[in-house]
Parts: sequence; C-alpha cells; structure tokens
Amino acid sequence: MKIAFATKDSVHINAHFGWASQIDVYNLTLDGYTFLETLTFGGELKEDGNEDKLEPKLRALTGCTIVYVADIGGSAAARLINRRITPMKSQSEDDEIEAILGQLMRTLNGNPPPWLRKILSQDQAPSFEDTYLETEEEVTV
Repeated sequence: MKIAFATKDSVHINAHFGWASQIDVYNLTLDGYTFLETLTFGGELKEDGNEDKLEPKLRALTGCTIVYVADIGGSAAARLINRRITPMKSQSEDDEIEAILGQLMRTLNGNPPPWLRKILSQDQAPSFEDTYLETEEEVTV
C-alpha cells in the first residue's frame, strides 16, 4: 500500500497538509518499504481559506492509503476521507518517517487494528467467491 508523508526535510513528519510544499510517498508491504517519489507543490500554500490549493494534492495522492501530517484542517481531512485516504496526525514534528514505516510494517505483520484491517480489505480486489456471492444475491428473488 502507498503511504504519504507531509514533510519539510524528507526525514520528519513536520508539515501541515495544506501548507506542505513536499509530500514523500512510499510503498509499504509486509516485507518492507521503498521510497516511490516526492510530490512537490507551489503557489500560495499558506493562504488560509483557499480550498483550491488542496485539489492538486488530492489528485496527486490518488492511490495512497494513508497520509501522515503534522496538522490538517477539517475540510482537508474530510476531502481525503471522501477519497478513501486516511489522514493521520503525527505525535510531534520530531516523528521520523522511517520509524512510522517500521511501526506500520510490524503492525501489518501482527494484529492490525480494525481501522487498518478495513483499509486493507478495501485495497484488495474481490475474490471469485465474493463476486459470485454478490451476483447470486442480486439474481435470487
């Protein structure tokens, strides 16, 4: 799954989502993680109330499962959730990206909490049995 981090230095989760000029994206698997890309954004990012600045970020994060931020406004969080991207606030701006990736990997290999299991199940393609049962339910009178 793809995990994104709002960052100023590619080490810490230390950027507000709306103000972030840089978001680093990683691919996380049960076996490890790899850096994919750095998304960069320009313009008047610190302008409060400018909802238009969010749209390029929302589009760029398509396919991500979680985005970690230092802070996020309610409107931006709602818009992420509507796109099935879970916003997560870091505990502090000293939280390191690689430490969070390691924690997530251990959680995935152990017993993920219900919210993460739900996200993981949404990422998986339905099995033949699931598709067959849904079709059968639609046909059954």
